[in-house]
Amino acid sequence: MFQNRTEALALALPAAIFAAAVFLVPVFILLSEGFRTADGWTLQAYTTFFSDPLNQAVFLRTLKLGALVTVVSAVIGYAAAFAIVSLPPGSKGHMINLVILPLMISPVARTYAWIVILGRTGIVNEALKFLGLTDSPIRILFSETAVFIGLLQLFLPLMIISLISALENMPRDVVAASRVLGANWFQVFWKVIIPLTKEGLVVGGTLVFTGSLTAYITPAILGGSKVLMLETLLYQQVTVSNNFVAASVIAFILIVMSFAANILLKRIATARNRK
Repeated sequence: MFQNRTEALALALPAAIFAAAVFLVPVFILLSEGFRTADGWTLQAYTTFFSDPLNQAVFLRTLKLGALVTVVSAVIGYAAAFAIVSLPPGSKGHMINLVILPLMISPVARTYAWIVILGRTGIVNEALKFLGLTDSPIRILFSETAVFIGLLQLFLPLMIISLISALENMPRDVVAASRVLGANWFQVFWKVIIPLTKEGLVVGGTLVFTGSLTAYITPAILGGSKVLMLETLLYQQVTVSNNFVAASVIAFILIVMSFAANILLKRIATARNRK
């Protein structure tokens, strides 16, 4: 398309300058606050952060929920994606539209809907009382369970879309061939489907995990102050405590966790491919 690399770089230069000005430079300034002190550049802010038991609990909870949401999304996503790609073209298009539909709705509205469902007088508690399984409402809101459910429904469509794309690029006859050769369904899934769709799994896993780490609205509404996560703790440090050093530390941790998740998923996919 281009006669030389100079033309291509010249076209990309305005976008690169804009991204550097409005994103990279502010992020670098923010992250540098966690390393810069009156005595120079140190890791004192990170030592202080991780020495606090509350911060340790928040970090582990964020990591646990992010990993759990990613794993469950992958399990449900594979089942849904495999069912969708097996449909006729017309039905497949309708199902993909249904998967995409929640992404067109504001995360705030989608999260507030769970208050109606999980609240003390919500659908779940009313159904449990109607079935005689409980006499009094169960506290589901402001718990890790509520945050997990909210994050799962928020990011599951991203996993399904990624896996649909990967499954559609997979040869159609490999599943039937594996079954003819004597493989059971678990072996087909583990040794055939996953290796051939690892790119979609890496993309979907990265989107879901990083989204779960950085989502603020859902943990804030469904978890409140009782279920703090790194993103809600970061908001508190900035707006309540006015502690930009701690906010910088949390931001850096979130960025490192996001990149680490992507690298780990790629390593796992590569290791399986070698085997």
